[in-house]
Amino acid sequence: MYMKKIAAVWAGLLFACCMQLGAQQITKFAVVDTARVYQAHFRNSSPVRNYENKKLEFQNEINTLTQELQTLHEQKLEFQRNGDDSSAERIQAEITKKTSYLSEYTSAKNAELESLKNSLQNNDAFYKKLYATLERVAETGGYSLVLSLQQANAVLWYSPSVDITDEVISQLGL
Repeated sequence: MYMKKIAAVWAGLLFACCMQLGAQQITKFAVVDTARVYQAHFRNSSPVRNYENKKLEFQNEINTLTQELQTLHEQKLEFQRNGDDSSAERIQAEITKKTSYLSEYTSAKNAELESLKNSLQNNDAFYKKLYATLERVAETGGYSLVLSLQQANAVLWYSPSVDITDEVISQLGL
């Protein structure tokens, strides 16, 4: 009878412990690399292709202007070697004018590219979709917290097993 009482006490304690463990909710967290999600989303979008095309177009124009300046410098040196100072001065004036234009062109086009880049990064429709997807993935996966890897001071360490970036990209259909 004494053994039955001890067994009943142990069974009661075991049952109480199991109930206590079941009542405690283990917090799951995840991390997501939002920069990778952003890159995957915009990689094939027309605004990004437009940005890349403009960037290439501007660089080609800068290369052309730079080549023209090199040719003018060579002409100037040739005139100076031949003692034709008036032609060398005329070429120098043209070099100065084209150098100024190239500098202004480069500044204007860099500002234009920066504006396009900022508009890509501030796409509210994308971020609304991203946050809705993050919420769905987190709730489905049972995560109570999702951290962004871009805020490095907020994440001191994480296991790669909690990185849900690929699932978010997949859920976004990218």
